[in-house]
Amino acid sequence: MTQRIAILTSGGDAPGMNAAIRAAVRAGLARQLDMFGVRHGYAGLIAGDFRRLGAREVGGIIDRGGTMLGTSRCPEFLTDAGQQTAIRRLAEHEIAGLIVLGGNGSQHGSLALAQRGVAVIGIASTIDNDLAGSDVTLGATTALDVALEAISRLRVTAAAHGRVFLVEVMGRACGYLALMAGIAGGAEAIVIPEAEQSPEQVALAIQDAYRRGKSHAIVVIAEGAKHNADALARHFTEHAERLNFELRVTKLGHVQRGGSPGAFDRLSATLLGAEAIERWCGGEHGILLGLSGAHLTVSLLRDAVARPKPLQPQWLHLAHVLSR
Repeated sequence: MTQRIAILTSGGDAPGMNAAIRAAVRAGLARQLDMFGVRHGYAGLIAGDFRRLGAREVGGIIDRGGTMLGTSRCPEFLTDAGQQTAIRRLAEHEIAGLIVLGGNGSQHGSLALAQRGVAVIGIASTIDNDLAGSDVTLGATTALDVALEAISRLRVTAAAHGRVFLVEVMGRACGYLALMAGIAGGAEAIVIPEAEQSPEQVALAIQDAYRRGKSHAIVVIAEGAKHNADALARHFTEHAERLNFELRVTKLGHVQRGGSPGAFDRLSATLLGAEAIERWCGGEHGILLGLSGAHLTVSLLRDAVARPKPLQPQWLHLAHVLSR
């Protein structure tokens, strides 16, 4: 009997997921595999919501954001009963292998299945870029471009009115998007969980920028920072007379997840989706596929999710140097 492989997308959607699904399905068909999609992430896996995927079902999706399979967060999957049900559904549909696209939480789910004997391969896919097994995860560069465009637009208004703009970006507990968007966008200050600053430290950075002759300032803030945009805005409002600058707050939020994936994410997703099939056919599983530069990386799932992903110190130093 022809072997069956299923693909699942979990957690937050990310630009490039559809391109990876397309590549995996067509690479699987070329290998004479039967390809299936699981709707709505781990919740769909528990419910047994499978869909056969052929070449035409994945046609015309390479440039689409989000995921054609749908996604969700599934607390039930965190339980022993939920995982046992998921494995039973795979057996009922005679699924021999599972490809999971998602971030840190999703790949913890992949590891749980792998430890129960499922032949699973993970693909690092999250705008947060918080997986240790990949330098850059699918979706991160497109989300970064969206943030950067927003910062560039906001700087025009900030300059026109001589204001401070607090721009909060996504990323959960990881400051990658804020750090890179801040550097590329020429921010006067960057606030991230990995290098916390007090509101007064941020205020001093803004005042220093004005003393050096700048007419406005941009502060990029990671949503997971202790002093996020709301906290900073409260402090600055409470001390407005002393600090003497006018500010506005913009939260980019989920606008960063949507839209068409850029060239890097499309090409990376295509490489990773096809490689997942090749690795599975070669007998490999319990692994996470990611990227280092232009090269594909392979990590054990247990290693990729076991430790937090640090930001490179040179980027933190560079952000400080360039903000002066």
